[in-house]
Amino acid sequence: MRAPALAVLCAAALLLAGCEHGPTAAQRAAAAQARAAAQRVAQAQLELKLYHEVLARHDVQLAASLGREIERRYAGTPAAGEVGKTLPAIAAEAAKLAHAQRLAALWDYQTGVPMEGGTQNTASINDTRSDGSQGNIQLILRRHSAWGQSVYLYAQAPGFVCKGLCRIELRVDGGRPQAWAAYLPPTGEPALFIKDDRRFISMLEKAQIVELRVDLKQGDVRTLKYKVGGFKPASFPPLAKKG
Repeated sequence: MRAPALAVLCAAALLLAGCEHGPTAAQRAAAAQARAAAQRVAQAQLELKLYHEVLARHDVQLAASLGREIERRYAGTPAAGEVGKTLPAIAAEAAKLAHAQRLAALWDYQTGVPMEGGTQNTASINDTRSDGSQGNIQLILRRHSAWGQSVYLYAQAPGFVCKGLCRIELRVDGGRPQAWAAYLPPTGEPALFIKDDRRFISMLEKAQIVELRVDLKQGDVRTLKYKVGGFKPASFPPLAKKG
């Protein structure tokens, strides 16, 4: 009887020893993983709350960025699943807005600027080269208190080739080429004026890309491309009438 009794005593001792030493390494690791998972889910819910707050402010660009971050960092959580229901539409809207902002940034506006006996308002944009970089030939819309309204191209000297009232080829949004009348200024600046400025500006308000084929005195015929889709007519106001 002594052997069985000794075995029971040994087993009890082992159990007591286990209690004294606490949970095993595997148990501790499992508990740590559970705590980390719970913290991750809780943090994801906080980020989801922020995502909804930003959406409520209609800041789609920030919302798209937050949504992508939630999906990346908290994949598999309920928060990531909820974001996934709205993010594709939000991201598309954000991309569309960013594109519109890039186009608008291509334009430069100046209003009420003193200029040779009067004041003027201008809107200008540089041509876009084939590699996407900005060229150095400007398309300028001008309203001057003494000279009236003008539309012209402005390049570095020596400028353009045009005898009398010449014709230049113009395309709008990849459409069929049109012949537009143009002329050089009598004062000799390296500019080329579009004769029908009113029709040009009206066309510009609806266009995305305008291409003008011009003859430069540098010795080449070049097609100038202008991404005009960001033009804001309200930023190019008429001059105040005198009196």
